[in-house]
Amino acid sequence: MPHQTIGKRGAAAVPYRLTVLGTGYLGATHAACMAELGFDVLALDVDERKIERLRRGDLPIHEPGLEELLKRNLAAGRLRFTTSYEEVARFGDVHFICVGTPQRSDGYAADTSYLDAVVDSLAPLLDRECLVVGKSTVPVGTAERIAEKLVRLAPAGVQVELAWNPEFLREGHAVQDTLRPDRIVLGVASERAEKILREVYAPLGDVPIVVTDYATAELVKSAANAFLATKISFINAMAEVCEAAGADVTQLARALSYDERIGGRYLNPGVGFGGGCLPKDIRAFMARATELGADRAVAFLQEVDAINQRRRTRVVELARELAGGTFEGRRAAVLGAAFKPHSDDIRDSPALDVAVRIARLGGTVTVYDPVALDNARAAYPDLEYAESALEAARGADVVLLLTEWPEFAALDPDELSTVVRERNIVDGRLVLDAEAWRSAGWTYRALGRP
Repeated sequence: MPHQTIGKRGAAAVPYRLTVLGTGYLGATHAACMAELGFDVLALDVDERKIERLRRGDLPIHEPGLEELLKRNLAAGRLRFTTSYEEVARFGDVHFICVGTPQRSDGYAADTSYLDAVVDSLAPLLDRECLVVGKSTVPVGTAERIAEKLVRLAPAGVQVELAWNPEFLREGHAVQDTLRPDRIVLGVASERAEKILREVYAPLGDVPIVVTDYATAELVKSAANAFLATKISFINAMAEVCEAAGADVTQLARALSYDERIGGRYLNPGVGFGGGCLPKDIRAFMARATELGADRAVAFLQEVDAINQRRRTRVVELARELAGGTFEGRRAAVLGAAFKPHSDDIRDSPALDVAVRIARLGGTVTVYDPVALDNARAAYPDLEYAESALEAARGADVVLLLTEWPEFAALDPDELSTVVRERNIVDGRLVLDAEAWRSAGWTYRALGRP
């Protein structure tokens, strides 16, 4: 593999040219951040319109800090975009595969067809020594299969090696998580692959690196997401118990958080998790474990998933109670469309799921979100949309706070009172001061709180 000095960041020479295949959330972030570290990066996507936008510095997604990196590295000449696999094969020493693995339409399993399509297109063009690095979240066993396919299809044969390097990005914090990761996992089959990736990530400084085999590297991401989902669903299960007992889940969570064995991160009760990772990843994990004969080991994840879905149902029930027992002839304001704040990602959004359910029950629903409105309008054109929280709440019989954007947590109950028809609010993320809202004349309801 050539070790030519391609670019510099400070005094450190950068020895490899990198490519990134797939420019979605993961790929766009990885490409821009690697360029920021000083590498020459060429990113590929088959979507010509997306590539044209990226070439102009127009980021198709909302991710804090990412558009600034994109524009800076385009201007510096370290970052380019293409639709040509031939160009990628000629350019790259290390090829990062960053395509999606969505849930299959016929079951829980992950759809790896995008990954296979990339390998089928790239491998026949690889006629020299290089390293292909998978970053996508995949069922355990996928890397071994892809490694064999690369050797079989590539003209360079065994000189084309595979590594698996799972990502651990949080939407809304992706730039920070890439440039200041808490750990790097390298699934490799040789010292050569390990050496290359250590050199690639050397500009990040002193980061814990776990070097392991393919299967373990694949399982790290699945296990991490399963644990996070379990922790979130655990506190939401406690919210169900608190409702039955008349207890307060926010105080329960606070007390638990002081236990260093438990900690407070991801111990936030509410309407539950969504997005393009946790829901589909735990289902894919269950599906693959079943294929391996280890289904009993992850059977608890079925209840984790069920608890998460029940929270959405319960929010609808609370809103219907506040609306007088029916949504017919009632208006509901839904504050939030993205599945989490600081993102425009609406995949499996609890907020939009609740909005659609209320609309199906006869309610008129108006949605507001600071950045995700365009995506929501495109996906759910039958809902109504507003350009501010006040506009969304105008004439509402019930207001639902379902994405914890800071501007929603800071809402003034007196100001909101001037536009609604009835002062009823469901705090689906438990971010409001219940006493302040009740003192302002609102009927306040939240999951797991009296």
